[in-house]
Amino acid sequence: MLYYLTTAFEGWLGDSVYWVIQIFTQFHFRAFAALIFSFLFVILLGPHTIARLRALKVGDNPEFYNSDLNTLNQGKKDTPTMGGLLICAAILVSVLLFADVVHSRYVHISIFTLLWFAGVGLFDDWLKLTASRRATGTREGLIMWEKLLFQLGGALMVAFFLYGISASETDPSAISLNLPFQRTYEPQKLEVIKSAASFVLNSSVVLLPLWVFLILGTLFIAGTSNAVNIADGMDGLAAGTMSIASIVVMVLCFIASSRDLTLLLLVPYVPGSAELIVVSGAMAGSCLGFLWFNCNPARVFMGDTGSLALGGLLAFVAVAIRQEALLILIAGIFYIELASIVLQISYFKLSHGKRIFRCAPIHHHFHLGGWSESQVVVRFWLVTAILGAIALASIKVR
Repeated sequence: MLYYLTTAFEGWLGDSVYWVIQIFTQFHFRAFAALIFSFLFVILLGPHTIARLRALKVGDNPEFYNSDLNTLNQGKKDTPTMGGLLICAAILVSVLLFADVVHSRYVHISIFTLLWFAGVGLFDDWLKLTASRRATGTREGLIMWEKLLFQLGGALMVAFFLYGISASETDPSAISLNLPFQRTYEPQKLEVIKSAASFVLNSSVVLLPLWVFLILGTLFIAGTSNAVNIADGMDGLAAGTMSIASIVVMVLCFIASSRDLTLLLLVPYVPGSAELIVVSGAMAGSCLGFLWFNCNPARVFMGDTGSLALGGLLAFVAVAIRQEALLILIAGIFYIELASIVLQISYFKLSHGKRIFRCAPIHHHFHLGGWSESQVVVRFWLVTAILGAIALASIKVR
């Protein structure tokens, strides 16, 4: 909104005034402003939000099919959840203030993605947390297939809208399948990069038809949403990991939005994706702010409201800039958590009762193995930081 107001009133403002506020036309500044604003938004409103959630008696009482794990988590009883409302509010307000909400269709889809997945998570949280106050026999949350149906439906709509934008761009690489170590464009000399004629797709690049794009986009967005939700089982684990992943994605968005950098690094150029740097910054700031209250011992949990929305939004940004493959690396901890659940259930059924892990998802496996909760969380953060660094370094290896 500030970007739109600055450009709209450019002719009405004196040179001295415009010289000061023209900084809002620069996406670099707006991205970091969104990060700082969303961080402060959560920090300042956090205490009131936690008190309000506690007054509403929406405390979580985590229960597991493992008595040892229940013993380890006794201290978390009645900790307020649905703190994801604060995260989503911070992202939404930051995006509305600092992104181009009038012209950028990427921003429009970002807002839709955030609200859709937050809505699904909010409904699920509310059903679970208020079940004891409703009539006996009422449901406790969405059934697994219902939640998955809403996630897949939302992800499919997001992928469809995104393809409509990407297919209309002048550079066809916006709908390309970007594989690791693959050159999107033919290498050019530095002096040639400055010319428009330097957009020459590599012969090995595959342009995705609508149906393939929809399948890949839907699976990545819905899958990542679920993966973050599964990882949100320890104090600070999801929030800290998401903070690191969002910052890495910010860098990738900056590269994707720069014509010169994409041609130099031979990765897909996505016109208009500069606004996604602002969205990623808002995500990173809100998660860092939430971590202030969510670190061990947590004063609040994000719940499905936050985890589903964050996972869906992170995946949307990665799909938009054609970096799904790198997202597997950047968000590796989330996908490992998801894979551990799938492996545990599959092996349990096939082996008639045997298990691969002490308990799934895998963070509980390490917790039961003797690691403290803080050790598990911090080590997972470190792994995420290393994976993010590897992902950024791999951009240069083409």
